[in-house]
Amino acid sequence: MTDRTAKLTHLSSEGEAHMVDVGAKDETQRSATAEGYVRMKPETLALIESGNAKKGDVLATARLAGIMGAKQTASLIPLCHPLMLTKIAVDIVPDNALPGLRVTATARLTGKTGVEMEALTAVSIACLTIYDMAKAVDREMEIGAIRLVAKSGGASGDFKRAEV
Repeated sequence: MTDRTAKLTHLSSEGEAHMVDVGAKDETQRSATAEGYVRMKPETLALIESGNAKKGDVLATARLAGIMGAKQTASLIPLCHPLMLTKIAVDIVPDNALPGLRVTATARLTGKTGVEMEALTAVSIACLTIYDMAKAVDREMEIGAIRLVAKSGGASGDFKRAEV
């Protein structure tokens, strides 16, 4: 383990939480992709896919909620920097094998700090919105496996999750 990976960057030497100073860092192209899912009853998935959910278009609403969530990450996560995102894409696809919906989000910018938290927040908020919009017909839905898939840019280099 290197010194870089052994140290929590948001803690001072005294153990106090603080926002990392990124002022001296170079601006680079940065990207992060996260994923998650909402598992549900097959009939709930069919209802969502048909567009006949009581609250409206679940997929469009969840996609917009994910984008909005990414833009609000610094307001939700105490030590995150406010970022000028240049791109946030949220994709939601049905998976009959789950059964449910798979959510993927990618965030991009040119800046001094990464966008992992924005991608993770987008997925989380999209999944929560799906749950909220369909809970009247399926309270047993399960949100899971929200995780970083890949990131690029910055001094720490690229990361790609190994296939399981």
